Amino acid sequence: MILLDTDHISILQHAESQAAEELDGRLNLSPDQYVATTSITLEEQSRSWLNLIRRYTDVHQQVTYYAKFTAAFRFFAEWRVVAFDHAAADRFRELRSARIRIGTSDLKIASICLVNNATLLSRNLADFIQIPELRVENWLGPERQ
Repeated sequence: MILLDTDHISILQHAESQAAEELDGRLNLSPDQYVATTSITLEEQSRSWLNLIRRYTDVHQQVTYYAKFTAAFRFFAEWRVVAFDHAAADRFRELRSARIRIGTSDLKIASICLVNNATLLSRNLADFIQIPELRVENWLGPERQ
């Protein structure tokens, strides 16, 4: 299984970009064809759009962000989304007690990857390489890090 972090998902949401075409091509050529993202990525993107909506009190200024929020849900409706379940929560607690110093969302994503024996695609190698046994790769190339 390949799980995409929020940064890789964000690239694919701009399907017309060269970066999205390259990433999509590489995913299609991968021997592992079970490609998904996590419920944490869905949460992160939802929070971002909701924060932008709340920033504006004029409802006409909110229209654009509601449209983008809705487009994000349509995008995710076509994806496999792996849940943060009890097994991931248990692994999260283990990692937290090991005092690994990365953000909570990233630690949850790593936990999901570990309990599902998945490879994580992320630009954030500096944080994720701190997690023992986690397989993490950046498929966006060094020029986009």
